[in-house]
Amino acid sequence: MTITISPTADADATIIPLVQNDDLANQLARLAATLNISIAALQADFKADAKEVLPVYQTDGHKTYLLGMGKDPQVNDWFRLLRRFFFDQKVRLPRHVAVDLRVFDETQDVASAIEGAVLGIRGGSYDLKLYQTDKPVGPTIYSPEGQVYLLVANESTATEALNRAEAIAQTQREIIDLMNAPGNYKTPQTLADWAVQSGAKHGYSVRVLNKAQIEAEGLLALLSVNRGSDHEPAFIICEYVPAGVENPKKVGLVGKGITFDTGGISIKPSTSMHLMKSDMGGAAAVMGTLEVAAKLQLPVHLIGIVPSTENMVDGSATKPGDVIDSYIGKTIEVIDTDAEGRIILADGLGYMVRNYQPDVLIDLATLTGSVIATLGYHAAGLFTNNDELAAQLTQSADQTGERLWRLPLWDVYAEDIKSDVADLKNFSGKPLAGAITAGKFLEVFTEKHPAWAHLDIAGTAFGDNEFGSQKNGTGFGIRLLIDWLMKG
Repeated sequence: MTITISPTADADATIIPLVQNDDLANQLARLAATLNISIAALQADFKADAKEVLPVYQTDGHKTYLLGMGKDPQVNDWFRLLRRFFFDQKVRLPRHVAVDLRVFDETQDVASAIEGAVLGIRGGSYDLKLYQTDKPVGPTIYSPEGQVYLLVANESTATEALNRAEAIAQTQREIIDLMNAPGNYKTPQTLADWAVQSGAKHGYSVRVLNKAQIEAEGLLALLSVNRGSDHEPAFIICEYVPAGVENPKKVGLVGKGITFDTGGISIKPSTSMHLMKSDMGGAAAVMGTLEVAAKLQLPVHLIGIVPSTENMVDGSATKPGDVIDSYIGKTIEVIDTDAEGRIILADGLGYMVRNYQPDVLIDLATLTGSVIATLGYHAAGLFTNNDELAAQLTQSADQTGERLWRLPLWDVYAEDIKSDVADLKNFSGKPLAGAITAGKFLEVFTEKHPAWAHLDIAGTAFGDNEFGSQKNGTGFGIRLLIDWLMKG
């Protein structure tokens, strides 16, 4: 399928998104005249509520769909509503479809509408049945001959938004495939191979440390989590350097790459353990952001580090009560082997700070159930002591709809991770403030970096949507970080 910008199009079906505002009645009156239908009936039957769809069939066979956008839709609303529409209607849509955005006036952010619409149109084709052997032929609209025309008045502004959205959509789809892949199809080497191939294709460097190199570098916390797994760990280092930019801002991203998490010796309950294939959501966000930044040639020096391993159970696995070492030399008492994400991030953060000295340091991780208990599935937890960075990230979160909510990192919480036998412990042992104490643990390994933020995306990386009957990958973090990076 191809998506193009055009002022007009000869399509077999037209989708007209409509906002629930003061001008809706006038817009419906004009549409009624154009479609040759009753004004009163149209105004009575269509209120432009979010997700509302009203198909109108004409005698020449042309179909027009009125799509309700609700009040004041933002880019994430466009994304979700168009994705839902195309997913639900894809088998009914003809080969050539137009999405008419010309009804929007000059005061509305057409670029955001186009970006969200393109992401939604592409997202509507997602097929969660990655390993099904008897798939039917795909819908006509998503065939190679399929064509979607975005009808706009200003083509130059629209083209930039289209290109940006296409770059994000392609990467996000691959990342979601990685998120949804089961543990037997996704090992640390799988993540490493993806990064290497992406770097070669899009022009950024990727270095992967194998187990022997990890040992030589002293990444001992990562090795401790890996001890119970038959698959070797990987320490993935991606670096994008913009061409022709003098002294660009240097940003370090660290992502948790647990490709399957049993909990280790502190084993999880069997219920929903199959969803622990999602525990590399932070790694997915980091790798996806590196690729999109390289595609868009953003003027920022970007380093991404992904410590990756399984967290499994065997006779060699790290035990509760063990004391382990880390890259920066701090010793850790392992109270709970299911608090393994912060352990591997400790080495990722320490390695980033000591070897790359980034101006800004951000880590992302599906880290705690505690953040889900606090924020549910609608926002990720934001932890930082840098007010300016918090404001910037929150602005991008609000813009993209990948929402963040700031939680405290007060020093009083450090009392909960004091150890009797080591420098610190990985879990307080208390059934409260778990997301905060995890953040305080990570803070130690940033070595007081002045512009560090931790994003706990446990509730947002895997979610409920139209693609399946259980939670699946969202690609959370990529759009958020790209928006933040673009704002510089």
